[in-house]
Amino acid sequence: MSSSSATRAGNVLGRRFSVGGLTLRNRIVMAPMTREFSPGGVPGADVAEYYARRAAAEVGLIITEGTYVDHASAGTSDRVPRFHGEDALAGWAKVADAVHRAGGRIMPQLWHVGMMRTAGAPPVPEAPRVGPSGIPLEGTERGHAMTRADIDDVIGAFAAGAAEAEARGFDGVEIHGAHGYLVDQFLWSRTNRRTDAYGGDLASRVRFAAELVAACRRAVSPDFPISFRMSQWKAGDYQARIAGTPQELEAVLTPLAEAGVDVFHCSTRRYWLPEFEDSDLNLAGWVKKLSGRPTITVGSVGLDNEFTAAFQGQKGDVADIDELLDRLERDEFDLVAVGRSLLGDPEWAAKVLDGRFGELQPFGPEKLATLH
Repeated sequence: MSSSSATRAGNVLGRRFSVGGLTLRNRIVMAPMTREFSPGGVPGADVAEYYARRAAAEVGLIITEGTYVDHASAGTSDRVPRFHGEDALAGWAKVADAVHRAGGRIMPQLWHVGMMRTAGAPPVPEAPRVGPSGIPLEGTERGHAMTRADIDDVIGAFAAGAAEAEARGFDGVEIHGAHGYLVDQFLWSRTNRRTDAYGGDLASRVRFAAELVAACRRAVSPDFPISFRMSQWKAGDYQARIAGTPQELEAVLTPLAEAGVDVFHCSTRRYWLPEFEDSDLNLAGWVKKLSGRPTITVGSVGLDNEFTAAFQGQKGDVADIDELLDRLERDEFDLVAVGRSLLGDPEWAAKVLDGRFGELQPFGPEKLATLH
């Protein structure tokens, strides 16, 4: 690891950051990662310890794994946590308390998988697969095209989740609008073929997400931050794009910002890749420029291979973060979300802030087998 990284990391990543009523001690965020260690959808003491371990090691903000909202078709596993029901919410309150006692801040990520649901899967096997048009990302098995009543029910479920997040002591909330899940399915022309007010051009396709954000904003205090996770790529389709130009991206962002998004969490597979031609700005850089909102960048931070190779069993190594520091130093984005590096080494943040790069432990797929 270069001496440049070691001498600059603490100064650049260690700066405080504020949004709404939330102040973070540094710019390092734990990215949301599905772990499936919550039997019956209820996070236990091991989940609280898992997150608190990262908070104690200087992670500024933790965004939890995706949590299912209160809608029968929202999920596809009974080991993924939910964010509804007294048992699950009591468990999450203990998670938030553990993170706070360790000095960190935490947001739950609210999630609905939409057409990514496996037919007949728990937690509600009889629930249908639903989406804007009932069109799957891949394959031929169609699902249920959502009615206006369905849309209202899902928006209400997200708003209820946001209200519960504030009531249970969390520091903000994130809406999962990325990777081909339900909210993203409305944004993408391939999965949204509606001919009503929720489909057609970009302005219409973003309506569902904007109404959902606005409902969450009404459900929480004005200074309670709302983050919106977005991506161009979809699960199984890494070339997919919602927006092919900055102008199209702005058409998506403007209604969301006006609806109440405080922070955009911009998911890419490799943070260093430019999003559009004739500029080296990544997705988070473009989103910040076009929306005027703070952004979180994410994508293979601190690693020399991207996540698909890693999850196929390819062990990577620790990578230099000089370019990350360069981009953060010139305010291309505001926060840095770290995923697999924090799975591989719970003390990644503390070691990087201290310049102890030689002590970093690499991520290996075996780390997915435990709440290390």
